[in-house]
Amino acid sequence: MAFKDDTPRLEIVDLGLIDPDPQHVRKAISDEGLKGLTNAVRQLGLIQPIIVRPAGGQRYQVIVGERRRLAALQAGETAVPVIVRTCSDEEAVEIRVFENIGLGVRSALEPREMANAVQAIAARFASAEEAAQYFGRAPTWLAQATAAAKLSEKVSALLDSGKISSTGAAVQLEKLARKNEAKAESLIEQIAQLPDGEKISKKVVDDVLSGESGRPRKDEERAVPAQFMPEAAAPQATADDVPPWEETPSQPSPAPLAPAAPRGKVNPGKVKLVAELLGLSEEDEETLLARLIDDFLAARNA
Repeated sequence: MAFKDDTPRLEIVDLGLIDPDPQHVRKAISDEGLKGLTNAVRQLGLIQPIIVRPAGGQRYQVIVGERRRLAALQAGETAVPVIVRTCSDEEAVEIRVFENIGLGVRSALEPREMANAVQAIAARFASAEEAAQYFGRAPTWLAQATAAAKLSEKVSALLDSGKISSTGAAVQLEKLARKNEAKAESLIEQIAQLPDGEKISKKVVDDVLSGESGRPRKDEERAVPAQFMPEAAAPQATADDVPPWEETPSQPSPAPLAPAAPRGKVNPGKVKLVAELLGLSEEDEETLLARLIDDFLAARNA
């Protein structure tokens, strides 16, 4: 019977009876990369069942959820919920591809939505240290993960109106306000006066913040004009743009990287094709890039 026509069965199965598929397309899963998922399973159990197929006798083989199986083993689980389905070897490969494409399967939370959710959980604990320990992370991670939940009314309004390019840019603007409130207020006023459809990029805020921190930058980046230029294209993603909850737990801060070589222009035809597939405008490159990043992260963590 084909996977689509098979009636799924929810069961609780001994974890020792579930085998990995030797033909699984995912070949390398590091213990380090499983730390966050393992902590989640240890705290709450398996949130999503593993999808398996009968493998003869009383055994089962993973169709989707190999990372969940490994995390459950590391968390010390002995029995896990599974959804039993019947499918062929060829269908198993197709299911993994479609499940990991991410389009319509699972959409990652917007950074501020995730920050609000993390903040709500952290508020239940007596201290930041206890809350961070619950997540299996350091207190510094908790501060970064909840920063977007603590935006001022003015910055939140600019972000909601679309005049700030991203939540990361809004968080940086709040950091600037703590270092130089007058300069931040001036920048906020300038942003508020931007015409509809124009927005400030994270790079502009980073440049102003770097000036306050006294960090040396390249000449072309250090010279921030008094009247900033609204962004014309999507900024290149950096490590700072990665949501804290997507980072590997307990990792030391990486050493500063050398300036990256200029990125080559993306083929306009490819941009147009991807935009059509996602139902977005090819002119809004930042929204297009943000959607691709969200889909990639969702697929990686599925």
